[in-house]
Amino acid sequence: MTAVDDRVIRIFENLEVPEGFKAELIRGEIVMMAGPDMVHNLIVAAIQHQIPYAAWRALQTQDLTIPGDRSEPQPDLVVFERGAVEESGRLLPAPAVKLAVEVVSKTSVDRDYRTKRRMYAEGGIQAYLIVDPIEGVCTLLTEPSDDGALSRLPDYRSERTSRFGEPIPVEVLGLTLETTDFQGYAD
Repeated sequence: MTAVDDRVIRIFENLEVPEGFKAELIRGEIVMMAGPDMVHNLIVAAIQHQIPYAAWRALQTQDLTIPGDRSEPQPDLVVFERGAVEESGRLLPAPAVKLAVEVVSKTSVDRDYRTKRRMYAEGGIQAYLIVDPIEGVCTLLTEPSDDGALSRLPDYRSERTSRFGEPIPVEVLGLTLETTDFQGYAD
């Protein structure tokens, strides 16, 4: 890391985010955004309630650390196995995450579909679910690869897209997510 990287990280760690906003460190840039729409929150809650508490931890707004990267993203939801990591501190190591979920907003389309896709694959997150209330679809990415076979960038080998209302098998968690309660944003 360079001195500039260290300064940005220090600024980020000490940043006082105004109420109603959240901040993430993405590839060395501090990204601040307004709080989410209610549709967004209801989708995250619907997914979180389907994760069996006895086996998994499902947390909202948990900062991640990506090995070898200057990022500290904050997915909308992360799922990791109970007892897999020490359950204290601000940063959760990305390799411990079995599923990361991002709900797309009008201002996060590129970041959720491209930037975080590569970042989460590079971090070894086994499954990445992109829920898109703009298009009414869910895209589940699995089998992370950092070999970048085609693009020379980290990515996922498997991609499956479903419409809202169709169930999503999430093999890494041994469950199927129901999406019948998901709704799109109002125009």
